Amino acid sequence: MGDLDSFTAQYLPRAATEIENDLILNWYPGRIGSRIKRCDALLELGLGHGFTATWFGRYCSRHVIIEGSPKIIELFEGNHPDFSGTVVHDYFETFESSERFDCIVMGFILEHVDDPDLVLERYKKFLKPGGVMYVAVPNAKSLNRRLGLELGIIHDIYDLNPNDKALGHKRQFCRDLWRELLFRHGYAITYEEGMYLKPLPLGVLKTLPDFKANLEAMLRVGVDYPDLCVALLMEVKVP
Repeated sequence: MGDLDSFTAQYLPRAATEIENDLILNWYPGRIGSRIKRCDALLELGLGHGFTATWFGRYCSRHVIIEGSPKIIELFEGNHPDFSGTVVHDYFETFESSERFDCIVMGFILEHVDDPDLVLERYKKFLKPGGVMYVAVPNAKSLNRRLGLELGIIHDIYDLNPNDKALGHKRQFCRDLWRELLFRHGYAITYEEGMYLKPLPLGVLKTLPDFKANLEAMLRVGVDYPDLCVALLMEVKVP
């Protein structure tokens, strides 16, 4: 499971990945919230930048977050003294609880773990009957990566770029591989959408007039084009 604290620099302000991380991490919780509306108990895997904790607290009565890095927990607690949920210091692979949850959120964590199969299989038991899980992962076959491959910037569509490595990513997914992985563990996909249809590198996008408005438009348009988006969001259930 490695030293999770070694990647904390990318979760501090002004990290190289900050703009796009902030964009996506403040977008997808609202997309999930619009579907679940309200639930009793929600389990979230990973604190990350802390944005999603604030969002998901709006949609549930009980909010539990698992986080393996003491430094990330310390940073979160310092920045969110009013957080009313529960943060559990544990690894995803070893977390145990007798509690069952209406909703489980795995937001951008399976690209980090040693064994995504293990995590997906384990967390079925933490869902209440009829419960729902939301999983978000990076998309190796996004439009910008396809262009990068064509231009020779990356040599394989599944290559990890410097930002991936800085964030501790161990793999890239694509829609086909991701669906195959979910089906292998007995999940049924009940909804899916894309996140952030990015046509050009961020450095080029920054030169456009109305930079922020363009980014927001790319989020909205991307919903209908998951195969080409930077990330994938899927709602799954155990039949």
